[in-house]
Amino acid sequence: MKITIIKPGLLSTVQDMGRYRYLSQAVPVSGAIDELAHRLANKAVGNDDHCATIEFTYADASFKAETSILISYSGDGAFLVYQGELMPAEKPLFFSAGSVIKLINNPIGVRTYLAVAGGWNVPDVMESKSTYLTAGFGGYKGRALQKADVLVGGPNLNEISNKILKQLVERSLIYPNWCISRNSLLSVEKREIRVVLANEICWFDATSILSFLTNAYTVNLRSNRMGYQLTGKPLVRKVKKELLSTGVTPGTIQVTGSGDLVMLMADCQTTGGYPRIAQVAAVDLPLCAQLKPGDTIEFAEISRDEAEELYLEREHDLLLITKAINLKYTQI
Repeated sequence: MKITIIKPGLLSTVQDMGRYRYLSQAVPVSGAIDELAHRLANKAVGNDDHCATIEFTYADASFKAETSILISYSGDGAFLVYQGELMPAEKPLFFSAGSVIKLINNPIGVRTYLAVAGGWNVPDVMESKSTYLTAGFGGYKGRALQKADVLVGGPNLNEISNKILKQLVERSLIYPNWCISRNSLLSVEKREIRVVLANEICWFDATSILSFLTNAYTVNLRSNRMGYQLTGKPLVRKVKKELLSTGVTPGTIQVTGSGDLVMLMADCQTTGGYPRIAQVAAVDLPLCAQLKPGDTIEFAEISRDEAEELYLEREHDLLLITKAINLKYTQI
């Protein structure tokens, strides 16, 4: 399976679940910012969650199928369009050689993930196919995709992917009548981000803590894969000492010296010296991944136990989705 990039869009990179085993060497996790959308795109074509996808930022992109391809997409940044028809998300899509597929804007979010049956075939760097643009390694030649780039898929094509492909071809279908319900896996309150209060919460006065949990914050234009700058009422520290660099991770919310908030994302550093006021619950990181400049959010406190329970519930639901897809094609 092979595609050629006709128009790469604003920022398109190859990503997977990230590289976690090199944090001690100051190598960021990287990987898909919206891990849920990445995983659902893979599941829809029978892939393992760790298979590489293409992360499109916004839309205005297109590609050509050089061979017959089985793909799927998920996320809120774009819609896939073929011959003027909107293609449904979170389900397998079959296109014959020569097909041209476009990505048009979805005003809801920012990022969209394109999976191919068997995953995109790029080299592993530090046990991951994720692109880390700052250092220029991973993904496709360590850079964002460009016009005329050719990507090959299918090295990890498995039995389920083959059966999905066979059924669509035999029935002359572009896509089946089933899909994965992504919205059922997300919080209904998409602008309310649940957080667990972090280690340095006691460094701030009571008024600032109350402000953090009641006031709205706006995503600033100075936001990228490393982190989001959040504009709102500055927080006031009551503890003036400096913090030694300490561990941070995607979802950590730091407070700068001026009292502003920074929400760290996939390409964030592995340690930081700003005090940590909160950590975004893992289940709400996909909501954060789809935020764009100008979007407004509020934070809601939950306990660590609640955050863990929510995470385990979603993992259980994702396991059921995988089993359901596998079962659907067992008898074929």
